[in-house]
Amino acid sequence: MRQLYPEPADVDLVEAYGRLDRTPGRPSVRLNMIASLDGAAALANRSGGLGGPADKTVFATLRALADVILVGAATMRAEAYRPARLDDGAQARRRGMGLAPAPPIAVITRACRLEWTTPFFTDAPPDQRPLVITATSAATYDRDRAAEVADVVIAGDDGVDLGRALSALGERGFDNVLAEGGPGVGAQLASSGLLDELCLTVSPLLVGGDAKRILEGHPLEPPTRLELRRVLTSDGFLFLRYGRS
Repeated sequence: MRQLYPEPADVDLVEAYGRLDRTPGRPSVRLNMIASLDGAAALANRSGGLGGPADKTVFATLRALADVILVGAATMRAEAYRPARLDDGAQARRRGMGLAPAPPIAVITRACRLEWTTPFFTDAPPDQRPLVITATSAATYDRDRAAEVADVVIAGDDGVDLGRALSALGERGFDNVLAEGGPGVGAQLASSGLLDELCLTVSPLLVGGDAKRILEGHPLEPPTRLELRRVLTSDGFLFLRYGRS
């Protein structure tokens, strides 16, 4: 991987991204998203269609540095999520940092109605049990069904409050949260002041159409300014790392 900024160099991805310092009062949140050259966050309704081998390497690196992965239910379904899998080297590095071999995945769902028999739940090892973050408005039956295959976190009344969700994750000892979208979750994090870092992959594709952007929701008032920290490149992709100013 070649670094273009802050100075040209060949870099190790683990060192280039690293772990974030915990934000006072809550875990730190890093959002990882991909977009085409014309701003589309998905191709045929899947972000994976925009990626390539270099993007997958960065994706795996960011997962290897996270305590927990946060994702919306719609993205989990569209991308056919499974439990996170890391290679032996990544697992060894995590053990050296005092982390579990792989991060669990926490899925946000207001209604708490998911396909409980999919591999996302059934293939998760006992030490990587998924989390379901939901609201008290979800039916008791659905929450009880979720508890059979996941750890249930109540973080809101009529909907999921991401601030409360992050506090609950912090209470479980998670300091670094990797959010993988979708655009609705990203927008909620940004509008609530909960986003500490954005890792944006720019795919060398033009796709047209009416695909969503990486944030979907009301305009941010005022717009949030981020500081450019690194620019990496490989195979025509740009990997941009932005943080709070």
